Amino acid sequence: MDDETIAGESTGSGAGIQVIARAAKVLRALERRPDGLSLAEIAREVGLARSTVQRIVAALAAEEFVTEAQPGRGVRIGAGLARIAASLGSNIAEILRPHLHALCEEVGETVDLSVLSGGSAIFIAQVPGRQRLVAVSAVGARFPLHCTANGKAILSCFSKQDAVALIDRSLAEHPAYTIADRGRLLREIETTRRTHLAYDMGAHTDGISAVGVAMLDVFGRPIAISIPAPSQRFATERDSLSQALGAFRDKMRSLLGR
Repeated sequence: MDDETIAGESTGSGAGIQVIARAAKVLRALERRPDGLSLAEIAREVGLARSTVQRIVAALAAEEFVTEAQPGRGVRIGAGLARIAASLGSNIAEILRPHLHALCEEVGETVDLSVLSGGSAIFIAQVPGRQRLVAVSAVGARFPLHCTANGKAILSCFSKQDAVALIDRSLAEHPAYTIADRGRLLREIETTRRTHLAYDMGAHTDGISAVGVAMLDVFGRPIAISIPAPSQRFATERDSLSQALGAFRDKMRSLLGR
């Protein structure tokens, strides 16, 4: 999009600000629904005419900020915006990158770094493991907070009240992943506050288990490091992976001055 027009709409300085505000409303609506929204649904969410939404979405699509969702589901957040979101954590990723590589060499499994984004944990760095069969996910991918090791570790950085609010937001952003027992989840998070270790025993992805830890960066924002592995191998390595990740957390807290 250029400085003066968005898909044919003329803008002065005040109108330009209004267009940006409207585009932000559209993106926030899509953030709450990662599975996608139709133009009519977006229009209802943001209180704009469908024709206006259509022009805004066309401009956002040209920048890869939105993309086509599943057939019949309209549009969803696009790769362009995911790349920008991932870049927000680029400094901490660069600081921790050599240490992530060292941890990967130590345990032989994939090591992931993620940060909080809305009701999701978004991957900002990954070091693939050295095993023949490893768990990998794309940088920029968004994961639920309530059923992943990194997500539950992040939740443990918050008070119970704030964690509950984040769980609700996570459920809204990832409706395919439900909670069978909310009380059990809250007890897990409370245990993680004491032990600093969170687990996902195949709840998010069948056949993949993980252990995660989280800490606050220099700005007080939660960051999480997790080690996923095929569940069968994870069952035999759980104690050693947990011990290595706990020691890594202590080392990184010292590095970050936390």
